[in-house]
Amino acid sequence: MKRKCVALIAVVLIAAMALVGCGSGQNSKEASKETAANSNVIKIGVYEPLTGTNAAGGQMTVEGIELANKLFPEVLGKKVELVVVDNKSEKQEAANAVERLVSKEKVDVIIGSYGSSLSMAGGPIAKEAGVPVVGCSPTNPAVTLDNDYYFRVCFIDPFQGKVMANFAVEKLHAKTAAIIQDVQQDYSVGLSNYFEKSFKELTGNQNAIVAKVNYNTGDKDFSSQLTAVKAKNPDVIFAPGNFLECGILVQKARELGITCPILGGDTWEAEEFLNSVKNTKDIYFSTHFDADHPVTDMSTKFMDEYKKAYPGKQVNAFGALGFDAYILAIDAINRAGSTDHKAIRDALAATKDFKGATGIISLDANGDANKTAIIKKVADGKFVYEGKVDPK
Repeated sequence: MKRKCVALIAVVLIAAMALVGCGSGQNSKEASKETAANSNVIKIGVYEPLTGTNAAGGQMTVEGIELANKLFPEVLGKKVELVVVDNKSEKQEAANAVERLVSKEKVDVIIGSYGSSLSMAGGPIAKEAGVPVVGCSPTNPAVTLDNDYYFRVCFIDPFQGKVMANFAVEKLHAKTAAIIQDVQQDYSVGLSNYFEKSFKELTGNQNAIVAKVNYNTGDKDFSSQLTAVKAKNPDVIFAPGNFLECGILVQKARELGITCPILGGDTWEAEEFLNSVKNTKDIYFSTHFDADHPVTDMSTKFMDEYKKAYPGKQVNAFGALGFDAYILAIDAINRAGSTDHKAIRDALAATKDFKGATGIISLDANGDANKTAIIKKVADGKFVYEGKVDPK
C-alpha cells in the first residue's frame, strides 16, 4: 500500500511538471514583461566596436551616448541604465552582442552600431526578438531593409554618394574619377557604387570612372592600387573606407606624387585619420555634423556639454550621432508611455521633426533619416567646414 501511494505521488508530480513545461515558454515571456513593467530601471543596450579596426569610431559614439545618459538619466520616472557590449569590430561578435542584450540583459531598446556590416549582423537577431534598435552611423541601405525594428539617425549612402559626386563635378569641376574600395566592407562597396552611378549621370559619360581598384581591411601597402590609379590620371579619387586604411592610403598617394583631390565618406572623421595624413591639400569627405555650424538648440547643448565632459577632445560627428540615438530612444519610450517593445517601435516609426544635435530628424517608411549632409576638408591638421547639402 505504501509503495502504491509513493508511485501515485510520483505520477502526479511528473504530470504537474509536464504541464508547467508545456506552458513555460509563454509564462516566461509574460513574467519577463511583468518584471520589466514593475522594474524601476529601463535598460538601453549598446553594441559598439570598442576594440578592433573600428574601435575609434565606436569609442566616439559611446562617449556621445554616455553624455546623453548623464544629461537625461530618466524616462517615465525611471532611471535609464546603459548596458554596453563590445562587438570587437567583428560580424559574429556583433551578432553575439545583440543576442546577449536581448536574451540575458533583457534590454528595452538597443543602440548600435558603428559599421554597416556590424549592424547588418546584429539586426536580424533584434528583429526576431522584437526589440527596437536605433542605429547611430550605419549608412548602408541594407541595415534597415526588411527590418521594421531597425531605425537610424544618420543619412544613408545613396544620398551620401550623390552628395560627393555632385561636389566632385560642381565644385571641383571633375570630369573623370577613380575609385579605391575596401571589398570586405559593405559600407565601402555600397558607397562606391552610389558615387559611381551619380558621377556618371552628372558627367553624362558612362566612361567617367577611369579606374576601380580594390583592397582588403587591414591592408597597409597601397602602392600597386595607387600606381594603377596614377596611370589613369583622374581628376579626383573617391576612396570611402575605414579611417585607418584610408589615412595610410591618402598619405601614400601624396608621396607617390598624386596631386588630384581625394574624397571620402563619413568614416574619415577620426583623429587616427588626421594623424596619418601629413599633406592635407585637397582632401574632402562627407559627414553628419559640424561644431561651428549648430543647426538646433540641441546642437549647442551637445557641444557645450561635450567640451565639459571630454576636455581636449575635438567635438565629432560620431559622438553627436550617439547622443542623438540615445535621446531619440528615450523620446520614443516617453511617447510610447511604456517599455512595451512594439509600442516603442511604433513610436520610433512615427518620428517626425525631432530636434537632435545633428539636425532635424524625420524617419521615412524604412526607418531612415532625411537629413542634411556636411562636407569638410582637412586643413592644418584639423577638420574644417566646407559646406552643406540639404536633401531634396
